[in-house]
Amino acid sequence: MNTRLFLEINNLARATPWAHAPLADYAKYGVVLFAALLLAGWWTARQRGTGMLAAVWAPVGMLLAVAVNQPIVAAVQEPRPYTSLPGILVLADRSADPSFPSDHATMAGAVAAGLLLVSWRLGLLAVAAAAVMGFARVYIGAHYPSDVLTGFALGAVVTLLGYLIARRPLAAGLRRLERTPLRPLLRPAAGPVATMRP
Repeated sequence: MNTRLFLEINNLARATPWAHAPLADYAKYGVVLFAALLLAGWWTARQRGTGMLAAVWAPVGMLLAVAVNQPIVAAVQEPRPYTSLPGILVLADRSADPSFPSDHATMAGAVAAGLLLVSWRLGLLAVAAAAVMGFARVYIGAHYPSDVLTGFALGAVVTLLGYLIARRPLAAGLRRLERTPLRPLLRPAAGPVATMRP
């Protein structure tokens, strides 16, 4: 089923040459969009006066999720589709790295989950961006669908569980930062940051 779905998407890629460049570029450089979304999450929380705890955690959770993914990738050692399936269309830069789970999808799932804690609107935008990223990674021949879906799940779970575990010490750290010259990074000149309480 996994291979069949991959081949269906690969056939779609053959039939849509007009989409090759934008999807290949997004699959490779879309991480910049997720960085911008994390920055937007911080800015939204700062301006709104709520959600700063989650906004600070979101990039930390993303880095943690990608770090957790590395030993899984190394243990599973799943070959990339283009090393296992002869004759497929490959738009990706070929890599010797294993395929499962996808680092890009893990990152995207983690960012989406983290931003959902900050703002539903921003989080849903990140979910949509993650879905396109996952599709693009399969479309260019870099991953199987299961690589992407598992990456999404892993990124989201690590971020959400990590937030539950880390929010008390993180809140204490942010309260300390409130008393330093870095305070303007947490809120505008006036108004409390409600989410400094875990």
